Amino acid sequence: MKIGSMSRRALACALITLAAAPAVALAQDQKPIEWVVGYAAGGGSDTVARTIAEEMGKSLKRTIIVSNKPGAATNIAADYVAKSKDYGNIMFTADFATLAANPALFAKLPYDAEKDFVPVGMLARFPLLLVVHPSNPANNLKEFIAWVKANPNGANFASAGAGSPQHLAAELFKERTGLALQHVAYRGGAPAVIDLVGGQIPFALMDSATVQQYVVSGKLKALGVASKERLKNFPDVPTLSEQGLSGFDASAWQGLVVPKGTPPETVAALNKTLQAALASTPVKARLETLSLEALHGTPQQMTSYVHAERERWGALIRKNQIRLD
Repeated sequence: MKIGSMSRRALACALITLAAAPAVALAQDQKPIEWVVGYAAGGGSDTVARTIAEEMGKSLKRTIIVSNKPGAATNIAADYVAKSKDYGNIMFTADFATLAANPALFAKLPYDAEKDFVPVGMLARFPLLLVVHPSNPANNLKEFIAWVKANPNGANFASAGAGSPQHLAAELFKERTGLALQHVAYRGGAPAVIDLVGGQIPFALMDSATVQQYVVSGKLKALGVASKERLKNFPDVPTLSEQGLSGFDASAWQGLVVPKGTPPETVAALNKTLQAALASTPVKARLETLSLEALHGTPQQMTSYVHAERERWGALIRKNQIRLD
């Protein structure tokens, strides 16, 4: 009887050990986890990382420190993480630029977007809104197209920078509408919006996190949503697809990755913790205030999504001969 009892006890302990394996993999080194963000502190990317990191840190019982390494369209941060061997202690917000656009925008990168990173899971989608100055007579897509066509020189549009999601979405918009549109690149969404609000530039396809407060206050007018569905915070603003641009879908997005070589059990543990964080009340509430959409899923689902986006936007970049080097 004692032998049987001990066997059952040993088996139970073994099962508990196996179940806790991912957590153990992350707890082997109790130094803080570095979460690298390729943008300056205070922006939307930084806010998303800090919000989710706080919840993940609680679950992992480890401190997660957000490290901002802005510059070169996220290439500085991406290179830093790609070369890191600090497995289990470093992760990176890899976004639309890092994984989808930069491989086509640059002839040579210091990292391989497909081979140097291991997906953990998607983070969030930043929907884009077609916004104009309130003085613009257009109140919908049809009226906006008529307004542009009535101007001999077409219209200028602002973006957060050359090759940014806002820029490429507007290039797709230009292609689909056939309008005469000229790009004006800014160093970030904030300065672009300042000129939009000031009336120095007529319109933009800008992310919801950047323009939401200005639309709510009436300083900008939203004519359409570039996503497949209307936004919860702007239920009365129809999608561009509803207004005639069938299937139009463009957005900025972010995912969480770790450097190649990170143990599979560590990736699994991080994904499990990430999914819990995205489903938590504080994260959901914070993302909702910014009109951002949490993107749940597995590493495999992230791989498929990123591949499709890289193919799609790479084709647009090459067709329009857009280069950043």
